Amino acid sequence: MLGRKLLHLPDTVKHLLDTLTRPAPGGPAPRAGNPDAIVDCAVYAGGVRHGGSAQVPFPEAARLARRRRGGFVWLGLHEPDPATMRRVAEVFGLHELLVEQALAHGHRPGVQVLDDVTRLVLRTARHVANDRLTATSEVVETGDVTLLIGPWFAITVRHGPVGPLWAVRKELQDRPDVLRQGPWAVAYAVGNRMVDSYLDVAEHVERDLERIEEETFASVRTSEFAHIYQLKREMVEFKRAVLPLAEPLARLLEPGTLPDGLRPYLEDVRGRLARAVDRVAGFDDLVNSILQARLAQVAVDQNHDMRKIAAWAAIAAVPTVIAGIFGMNFEYLPGLDSPYGFYGSVLAMLLIGGGVHHKLKKAGWL
Repeated sequence: MLGRKLLHLPDTVKHLLDTLTRPAPGGPAPRAGNPDAIVDCAVYAGGVRHGGSAQVPFPEAARLARRRRGGFVWLGLHEPDPATMRRVAEVFGLHELLVEQALAHGHRPGVQVLDDVTRLVLRTARHVANDRLTATSEVVETGDVTLLIGPWFAITVRHGPVGPLWAVRKELQDRPDVLRQGPWAVAYAVGNRMVDSYLDVAEHVERDLERIEEETFASVRTSEFAHIYQLKREMVEFKRAVLPLAEPLARLLEPGTLPDGLRPYLEDVRGRLARAVDRVAGFDDLVNSILQARLAQVAVDQNHDMRKIAAWAAIAAVPTVIAGIFGMNFEYLPGLDSPYGFYGSVLAMLLIGGGVHHKLKKAGWL
C-alpha cells in the first residue's frame, strides 16, 4: 500500500511542475529532461551496492529497493531542471514544497521534516588559491547540497560546481558497516565530507590571513587595503556556510531521528564542526584587527605627512618674513644703505631657517 501511495503524485505537484516546465509564448518547446543532471543512481542493501558500478535508471532502482528488505536508493543529481525533477517526484512521491526547494539554490543550512521525508540542506565550500589578494579576489567559493532522506531512498541535489559527491559515494561504499544503516548513512557521509571541507578551507584561509598580516606590518607596505575588505566579505560568506549548520545537526541527534548505529559518527561530525566554527569566528576577529591596524597606520601616515608639510611651511615662513620687511617702502631701514645688507639678510634667513629645521627635526616632525 505504501508503494502504491508513493507512485502517485498529488495533483498540486503536477500542476506546479507543469507551470515550471511550460514554455513562454512563442518560445521553444520544453525538453523531455536533462539526463546529464543524473550523476549516479544505485541500489544498496546489506551494506553493498547491487548491480556493480553500472548506473541504474531511478524508476527501476526504486522498484528494486522496495522489493529488497533493508534496501534503499541513492540518487545523485546536479542542478536538475524542472522536467527531471518532475520525473523524480513522480517516482519517489515527493511533496510539492520539496520539489520547489530542490530546484532552487542558495538555501541556508537547515533541516525540515515533511511527511516521512527529511530535507537537510548543507553548504559546500572550496578555497580559491590566489597568488596575490586583490579587491576582487574570490577566496571562498560556495554552493549547496539538498538531501531528501526517505524510508527507502536518499536523493542528493547539488547546486554549483563546488563539492562533487562521487568521492563520498566511493568512500561510503568502502564502509559496509555504515552503509547498512540505510539512507541516513548518506546524510552522515555527505555531512562528514562538508565539515572536512570547512576545516580544509579554514586552514587555507589562515595562511591567507598570515600573509596579509605580514604585509600589514611590513616596513615597506602599499597604501591599498581594499583586499582586506574583500577578504572580510569572503569570510562573511564562509560564516554563512559553517555557523548555521550547528543547529540542524543538534536536531538530527535528537532521540528517534537517526539509527542508533550512526549517532556516534554524527557526534564526531558535530565535534569537528564546533572546531570549524571556532576557527571561523577567530578569523573574523583577526580580519577586523588587521583592518583596524591598517586604518590606524593610514591615519598615522597621514598625520606624519601633515606634520612634514607644516614643518616646511614654518621654515619657508622665515625668508618670507625677512624679504617682506625689506620689501616695504621705508626710507630708513637698518642695513638698507649698507653694501652688505643683502648678504646679511640672506645669512639671517639661513641661520634662522636652519635653527627652525634643527628644532623640528629634533622634535620628530622631519
